[in-house]
Amino acid sequence: MSHIKNEQPLTNMTKSRNTKLSYLEGWLSIAINILLFGLKYWAGIVSGSIAIIADAWHTLSDSISSIFLLIGAKVSEKPPDERHPFGHGRAELITAILIGMFLAFVAYEFISESIERLHQKPEFHYGIIAIVVTILSIISKEGLAQFAFWAFRRTHSNALRADAWHHRSDAFSSLIILVGIFLGRFFWWIDAVLGIIVAMLILYSAFEIIREAVDPLMGKIPDKSTLREIKALCLDISGRPLRAHHFHLHEYGDHAELTFHLVFPRDYTLLQAHTLANELELTIRDKLNIEATIHMEPEGEEHDYFPEKNKFM
Repeated sequence: MSHIKNEQPLTNMTKSRNTKLSYLEGWLSIAINILLFGLKYWAGIVSGSIAIIADAWHTLSDSISSIFLLIGAKVSEKPPDERHPFGHGRAELITAILIGMFLAFVAYEFISESIERLHQKPEFHYGIIAIVVTILSIISKEGLAQFAFWAFRRTHSNALRADAWHHRSDAFSSLIILVGIFLGRFFWWIDAVLGIIVAMLILYSAFEIIREAVDPLMGKIPDKSTLREIKALCLDISGRPLRAHHFHLHEYGDHAELTFHLVFPRDYTLLQAHTLANELELTIRDKLNIEATIHMEPEGEEHDYFPEKNKFM
């Protein structure tokens, strides 16, 4: 079992690095977004543009999502305890859902106000201030998005990916507004329509963030690549193609729990089956960094709950 002990320091180092990157991205996002919010809001007031003001609040919402990110990173690094034996890694998924819900609320507010603007037909006057602030926003937000995506690739944190898409959606909305600034002199309705377009982009981002966070929370089967690796490990350890089925994968941040059924020949003794299953569990932990629990079944007594969707071999 020496391979199990050697894995722990690496896991702790990885968690520490992930937490530091989450903190860095979070605080950097908060500082830049608050500055951009002030500039955009000022430009929106000066120009009378609902689209720019809405974009300012979208930027401020990034700071709130970053606060959620920092809270999620802090909670997820807590070790397992009696009430949470699998650790607190799912705090990041919950954080991503909270970010998505907040984005959906912001999008609803933007749509409502933009529709009201279409009825009121208010005047707005884009100027050099609006152009400069909008360009600055595009560059800053895409820079934050690139940094957050880089941090996500290093940490595989769903909350970081959610924050990255939040930054990018803000950059897209600012880009659309920049186009609208040059068209505003020709179409009186352009500002309100841009507000609605920005809101729809935010709403789409919210849907994607929530969908990707809910999937692992619901539990799922491993991907095909992981299934193939488990199949190969079963064959290597047993020397024969034992049939496995009924896979369930539960993810808790950096920690993953896998349960599945393994069918043994009827002439295997309980001790033989247990020894092989135990060796396979340890090998899956060592090779795939997944904690596996195997339900042993004698041939002809399988309990196959999902015969078409959850079986291989």
